[in-house]
Amino acid sequence: MRTYAIGDIHGHLDKLQEAHRRIAEDRARTGDDAAPVVHIGDLVDRGPDSRGVLDFLIAGHEAGRPWVTLKGNHDRMFARFMADPDAHDPGLRADLHWLHPRLGGDRTLASYGIADVAARLIVDLHGEAVARIPPAHVAFLRRLPVSFSRGAALFVHAGIRPGVPLEDQSEDDLLWIRAAFLEDPRDHGCLVVHGHTPVDRVMHCGNRLNIDTGAGYGDALSAVVIEDGSVWRLGAEGREPIRPPAR
Repeated sequence: MRTYAIGDIHGHLDKLQEAHRRIAEDRARTGDDAAPVVHIGDLVDRGPDSRGVLDFLIAGHEAGRPWVTLKGNHDRMFARFMADPDAHDPGLRADLHWLHPRLGGDRTLASYGIADVAARLIVDLHGEAVARIPPAHVAFLRRLPVSFSRGAALFVHAGIRPGVPLEDQSEDDLLWIRAAFLEDPRDHGCLVVHGHTPVDRVMHCGNRLNIDTGAGYGDALSAVVIEDGSVWRLGAEGREPIRPPAR
């Protein structure tokens, strides 16, 4: 059983296209056109072309490609802003708003041609956003799933609440959790494949696999393949094994 996965994209269409090119090369080597590609969430914000990323993903889904696209916390913040400019995501610090430069919502709006974000009232920005942003983009974000299971792997954006059955996991945890998940060494009954917390390189911890390598901060966007319990990063020269630490 083979599954491909791509880390947090954060508005970098060029990096997303390169990740898919590497997956296509691996497909050609294996002769497998059916294995799904899981996008781990955080499609938007920080990078220069969130609009282009959504156009690319929507087109792929509509064409029937074997893609799964999960919801990240940034995707939820964008969708909530479109419904209510005063909405505040419960996972976000009280003193921050999606449009704060630290979060990158301003760059998402800029990708739709909405200028001078920092100097304008939120209500005015929201009105222009509603006029400019295709309803299909917002609808796509709202209906994204928050998890995907295949074989011995569970794909989620941020992680899981350890010890809680998947059916009882909260969306807030699946999109935002950090320390309670990252610092828990227990066997979760599956390999949890996640992003959300950037690392220097794809990190296999035995019970979890972190594939967010910091594209939102100008670093690489990683693509991996998981097959028969083994993991490889797809590099410029093909598969590079990613192994858990020796016990």
